[in-house]
Amino acid sequence: MTQKANLEIALTPGEIEAALRESEQRLRWLASIIESSDDAIISKNLDGIITSWNSGAERVFGYSLSEAIGQPITLVIPQDRQSEEREILTRVRRGERIDHFETVRQRKNGSLIVVWLTVSPVKDANGKIVGASKIARDTTEQKKNQELIATLAREAEHRSKNLLANAMATVNLSQSSSPEGLKEVIGGRIQALANVCSLFVETRWIGAEISAIAIQELAPYSDGKRTFTDGPQTLLAPDAAQAVAVALHELATNAAKYGALSTPEGHVRLEWSHGATGTIRLLWMETGGPVALEPTRTGFGTRIVEQMITQQKGKVRFDWRKDGLVCEITLPV
Repeated sequence: MTQKANLEIALTPGEIEAALRESEQRLRWLASIIESSDDAIISKNLDGIITSWNSGAERVFGYSLSEAIGQPITLVIPQDRQSEEREILTRVRRGERIDHFETVRQRKNGSLIVVWLTVSPVKDANGKIVGASKIARDTTEQKKNQELIATLAREAEHRSKNLLANAMATVNLSQSSSPEGLKEVIGGRIQALANVCSLFVETRWIGAEISAIAIQELAPYSDGKRTFTDGPQTLLAPDAAQAVAVALHELATNAAKYGALSTPEGHVRLEWSHGATGTIRLLWMETGGPVALEPTRTGFGTRIVEQMITQQKGKVRFDWRKDGLVCEITLPV
């Protein structure tokens, strides 16, 4: 049997019709995939003129099919990135494929978006390169999320280092006559830092309200009659909030052991107000307790308060009165 006869047998009308149906089905599937894609799928000729534009391209770039077809692809390229298109077309003419090229493109409304581009040469039936197909994926939100994660990681690192530095300071300045006493002192100071950190969570680490810090530190001694707090709503930055938390912890602990809170008749009042020079002034006042005698040497609790506040460029003043201790803390805000 001749070769011609074999071809005639292989290409019967029924088989040709079936092959055509299969080819048409594949083309419909391909067209459906392209049309339903969330990505922008575009084709252009070697002059950079748009020849096809799917629904994804309409959503991503904001131009309708009729607005885009026949226009140069530079329609969606910012002015300062026009040179990218020349480089892309040069590589396409060489038959190169460009994978996951991250760049910036411009929508119809002028807004800029971050995209990943994949560009492939398109060939005709003779294998000649006649254009390019381009897939553009809008990664703007993904990029923002990555940047946000990086920012939060840096912030967490900074806060962690600061918290550890404050913890180390409290340990280094802590002293007691017994191991158990030392454990209690250190534990109380670190707990004060932990307490204020729980307040940061509520504000996403923006800071903490003075009133919330005061409530936390005075809670063990407050029965509604012996402790009073008063002042305007004031949000302290994390570093300043930690310093105030430890300072109030020391003042409350001292008052419970030796001052106004060590007797049933004693009271503590904490007031704060804004200064005229961008400062916050906290006034701790004890009354009804033992006479406050100025110590002959600086105690470890006093040193802790002074160090935590001066680290924030603040000032501390202690006044030992007959009625009880008065402590004035001034901090820049």
